[in-house]
Amino acid sequence: MSANDAFHIAVLPGDGIGPEVMAPALDVLRRIEATTPGLKFRFTEAAAGAGHYKETGKSMPDSTIKLCEEADAILLGACGLPSVRYPDNTEIMPQVELRFIFDLYAGVRPARLVPGVPSPIVGAAERGIDFVLIRESTEGLFASMGKGVTTHEEARETLVVTRDKTERLFDFSLRLAQRRKKRGKPGRLTLVDKANVFKAFNWQRDILNERKPKFPDVKTDMLYVDACAAMMVRRPWDFDVMVMENMFGDILSDLAAGLIGGLGLAPSADMGDKHAVFQPCHGTAPDIMGQGKANPTAMILSAAMMLDWLGDKHDHPAAADASQRIERAVDAAYASGLKPMELGGNHGTEAIATAVLKALN
Repeated sequence: MSANDAFHIAVLPGDGIGPEVMAPALDVLRRIEATTPGLKFRFTEAAAGAGHYKETGKSMPDSTIKLCEEADAILLGACGLPSVRYPDNTEIMPQVELRFIFDLYAGVRPARLVPGVPSPIVGAAERGIDFVLIRESTEGLFASMGKGVTTHEEARETLVVTRDKTERLFDFSLRLAQRRKKRGKPGRLTLVDKANVFKAFNWQRDILNERKPKFPDVKTDMLYVDACAAMMVRRPWDFDVMVMENMFGDILSDLAAGLIGGLGLAPSADMGDKHAVFQPCHGTAPDIMGQGKANPTAMILSAAMMLDWLGDKHDHPAAADASQRIERAVDAAYASGLKPMELGGNHGTEAIATAVLKALN
């Protein structure tokens, strides 16, 4: 990609507060574009989510999928509504469908405590929290999604892990730890599993031992998921990069968000070799929809993750630098006293967006 080209971003605002938090994120990106030579964007909005399903019977039209395939990256607002379900009573989740359509095998969930944000963990403000949780996003127990078998007597779901997907997941995680080490982080990867009970996880441990010699500068260790949960609430600052099976990651990523102030501050991404989706960890919060209370920070930080990914993928330093600018602006906004409503403050969507935009200047 040349410096004069624009990154094409597919924008899927979603349901509930999705459009409300997407708008400030786009404002931040436009401000970044206006103040960063050599960095341009082209945004194309498309439909996806429970609202679209209610109207058409499909969670996403084919045109949305085609747009996502052609775009350089995908920004996704929260999707799904409690009142709208598939006939089997499962939720409308385009975010999960996109993982399978585009083979987005690495669910990346950063957990970084922003200055000025309270954490329930004693000592976190002084020690800091800054780790990345990676969940395999296309198999594990989620490989059984829609395929479970139920009878009057029992119900069965099947966990599946495969060698090729495990190898690329571990390589992805080791590369991320390696990249973080270059930025002054510990450069350590922790495999989280339940290998004391299940053969599948012992098998995965063997694969990590096969892959790690290719990354000699990365330290590795292994931890049972129950012990990991306890350590996360006792000493979260001891973690750097964590990798785990899909269901374990689904649970522990919400725990990680709780450590840093809640889902309103927790960005995320689902990444593959060619495509990536960036979205906040929080849901659609229909109870506060349209009231101006939604916290757009997680969406803004997800946009920053997108820039970092684009910068790395396309060797575009300006994009990577812009990602750091957004993070610093968020830090400055909160350090100056910004307090969203879910943390007991009175700052809503507009006030938070305005503070971040002001800090960008």
